[in-house]
Amino acid sequence: MKKISLVLIAFVGLTACAQQVVTDIGAESPLNTLYGTEVVVPDLSIPWGMAFLPDESILITEKSGNLIHFKNGKKTIISNTPDVYVRGQGGFMDIKLHPDYENNGWIYMTLASATGEGDGGNTALVRAKLIGTALKNLEVLYKAEPNTKKGQHWGSRIEFDNEGYLYFSIGDRGNRDVNPQDITRDCGKIYRLNDDGSIPKDNPFVNTKNAKKAIFSYGHRNPQGMTKNPFTGQIWVNEHGPRGGDEINIIAKGKNYGWPIISYGINYNGTTFTDITEKEGMEQPFFHWTPSIAPSGMAIVSSDKYPNWKENILVGSLKFKYLERLVVENNQVVKREKLFEDIGRVRNIIQAPDGYIYLGIENKGIVKIVPKK
Repeated sequence: MKKISLVLIAFVGLTACAQQVVTDIGAESPLNTLYGTEVVVPDLSIPWGMAFLPDESILITEKSGNLIHFKNGKKTIISNTPDVYVRGQGGFMDIKLHPDYENNGWIYMTLASATGEGDGGNTALVRAKLIGTALKNLEVLYKAEPNTKKGQHWGSRIEFDNEGYLYFSIGDRGNRDVNPQDITRDCGKIYRLNDDGSIPKDNPFVNTKNAKKAIFSYGHRNPQGMTKNPFTGQIWVNEHGPRGGDEINIIAKGKNYGWPIISYGINYNGTTFTDITEKEGMEQPFFHWTPSIAPSGMAIVSSDKYPNWKENILVGSLKFKYLERLVVENNQVVKREKLFEDIGRVRNIIQAPDGYIYLGIENKGIVKIVPKK
């Protein structure tokens, strides 16, 4: 059994950090035997993203480049998808419907793309419409520059807030010491756009010389989980640390989240790259994992289907192949719990319109969490 070290907790709106010792993480409690899992879409390799259409069918991005439509038990490969540059951790990544999808039909996707300046690739955000079994009206809304042949830290998740702004994440692309802290460069950032790809007039750096105008926050390492908190409307992300220091952050306009100046992690070889975990002008994480769990995908439960989990945070662990439940009380994580141990590498988590929670599990498929009868 692993113990988690002292955790510094910060919450937007509080003036100071509170210190708290989180309880040991252990096996599932008897409470969670109330819930089981069933595979609803089998035989997927790396289901990176999923989106539920109004008819309850599912669009699924596979890292390899396929966009799959699952309906009535049948998988259909969608044609005319964007060209995907598959390298390392990069490929076809997230997918999200426009909040007014039923009226405008827009579908948003992130992918590793080789277009643009330099050899290799970088993260792109596109949108298109699904007409029959093909994508139409494909538009590139944002493309990070320059390209690189490095295979790590592409991000990338998509979310809309209550005002209709579009957020997406791009990791530092393996250039730790340059990208995250430099707002004149892409990568290591959370971006905010209008739904048509234009820059909101009140973005924090629109009047800063040479800054990338789409940046909303910076100092990020590799955010692979993003969700809108259904109770507050805030955008929450989780991101990979190095060896230790995986984080949950609550995203605020223009804020610096510290990577790599401050961190609770160390290099993979055991050496240090920073001696500090906090600094004036840099945000503390809402929560951090030390040791790391390699988080990917995140949901905050609001569904009545899981009354015992209301307001809990669910995060997938790629490294340890389980779903983690974080219990929050008074704006602090007070308990960690493993769910569905050895289920596989949890890549994505969605609370669907039907109220059920679905997991994207590598080399398995899409799994639904269901109350046991």
